[in-house]
Amino acid sequence: MSTSNEPSPWLTDKLSALRLGRRLVTEVAASGPGRRAFVDIRPVATADDQNAGREGWTRTDRERTFHLRHWDYDADRIDGFDYDIDATLVRATSVIGEGALTEALQDWGLRPEQFLHPWQTADPQ
Repeated sequence: MSTSNEPSPWLTDKLSALRLGRRLVTEVAASGPGRRAFVDIRPVATADDQNAGREGWTRTDRERTFHLRHWDYDADRIDGFDYDIDATLVRATSVIGEGALTEALQDWGLRPEQFLHPWQTADPQ
């Protein structure tokens, strides 16, 4: 687990996105031909985040809860509204804090530098 004295394995822009409650995504190996798979990190919004939003600003939080999800999709449906038809949730977990997130990614065989902003990927969500 990271301490405040250890350098973060995250690139600054991605770490800032997570702290500000923004989602990140990476494409991973799919279950077979005709499939595409993605892992996303969804920071959980809290009441404090909603209050900040009403006040016109975005709150940063180093100890957010993060949902980590691995989805496998039918590649032919990924660009449409029905991307969720025949989609499979491969696995999911929730963690609290950046250190626990980095450890969970390691357990899943992923690295922080693999993750991109959603608009930089083909992830349908």
